[in-house]
Amino acid sequence: MQHPASALQGDIATLVHRLAYAGLIPFVVLALLMWLVVGDVHAFVAMALCAYAAAIASFLGGIHWGMGLPLDAPARRFHLVWGVVPSLVAWVALLMPAFAGLPLLALLLVVCYWVDRRTWAAWGWAAWLPMRLRLTSVAVLCCVLGASAT
Repeated sequence: MQHPASALQGDIATLVHRLAYAGLIPFVVLALLMWLVVGDVHAFVAMALCAYAAAIASFLGGIHWGMGLPLDAPARRFHLVWGVVPSLVAWVALLMPAFAGLPLLALLLVVCYWVDRRTWAAWGWAAWLPMRLRLTSVAVLCCVLGASAT
């Protein structure tokens, strides 16, 4: 018989995967729309893609704030400092035209993954890294494709 805590972890893991992959829908739809729409709508879609990528980068930084808040957290200062970097860089990218902001956001998402790859194992989260790599790869590809459509 399966322990109730194990069942809950399985349910949570399934939920995390579903939510994470659903989070790619705006990236894919907006990158596709960048190639299909013109005029004012194109500018709106470009801003929407930039804003979504910036929100995701800020979310990824926020994870590190959560990691750094416990008093006994490993590398506490690093997590607290790094936690604000993605939102600051994303904000700068939002101030730029999409043809420049989207590549910056793509680079930021790669750096976020690189930092997570170096830090998540200490928290026992290494099993999530393959999913993070897939999510990052699709998000980066969408940002680059969106930028090339500007």
